[in-house]
Amino acid sequence: MEGSDILRLGSRGSTLALWQAEHVRAEVERRTGRNVEITRIRTTGDMILDVPLSKVGGKGLFVKEIEEALLADRIDLAVHSMKDVPTDLPEGLEISCITRREDPRDAFLSVKHARFEDLPVGAHVGTSSLRRQTQLLGLRPDLSIDQLRGNLDTRIRKMEEGKYDAILLAAAGLRRLGWDGKIRQYIPADVSIPAIGQGALGIEIRSDDERTREALAFLDDRETSLAVRAERGFLKRLEGGCQVPIAAHGTVAGDTVALSGLIGKPDGSRILRGSRSGSVSDPEAVGVALAGELLSRGGREILDEVYRQSGS
Repeated sequence: MEGSDILRLGSRGSTLALWQAEHVRAEVERRTGRNVEITRIRTTGDMILDVPLSKVGGKGLFVKEIEEALLADRIDLAVHSMKDVPTDLPEGLEISCITRREDPRDAFLSVKHARFEDLPVGAHVGTSSLRRQTQLLGLRPDLSIDQLRGNLDTRIRKMEEGKYDAILLAAAGLRRLGWDGKIRQYIPADVSIPAIGQGALGIEIRSDDERTREALAFLDDRETSLAVRAERGFLKRLEGGCQVPIAAHGTVAGDTVALSGLIGKPDGSRILRGSRSGSVSDPEAVGVALAGELLSRGGREILDEVYRQSGS
């Protein structure tokens, strides 16, 4: 594709994924004058909707086929939700930039109740996330947590049909689609620590594609990129997958990156939290240091037990 004015963008076919792809396409065409063509790619994660991610291989299932298309030179770039991107990328690929973060918090949706605190004893709450499950049960062990997979509109419809008393979703996706009016409550990040990379989009390219890297460089947001790198350093040190409730949220102020993180048991019976700050010159080191602290405080035992029980 050297010299071509067309950039081929690969995307999942969900409503949210296509919104994200269209958003990036519009920005790239406006700033560079190059045409962007979107190719829909169905991933394994899109096809397996009746089994928890923790049982079928984790969030990498949402990027595998797209990365294969990149490596085969069928597309030039991919737009991912950073919380779906494993910390280890295939050789020859890289995340070239991370866009400005949308609201990273979790959102509480319910037909019956205005706030999480209003849920009655034994209420049924839908979520596909072990991270959310752990923190919810840590606050309210009485709740019944039910698996909820599918696209955003599917999840919301199930809640509106009365199958759940409430559901928790990432606020970012709802806001991007203009559905923030459905949000009854934003859960503070210190109550439910977000997923690694939640609310941020990453652009993945081939490492040897300098022309595309230069064309997309304007999309990178410094503060978001630094914060997400710290979060991913935390996740990588823990070697975390979807079987383990792990959360981290980074913020940047001047030359300092601050990170809060969590390791817990899925039933919420034990949750370790911590925080660490350091220089933006090496944000991953902040994540690694916080992970090491939590591991030394009992996190290793939690991880070993969870992996043992899950058969990993």
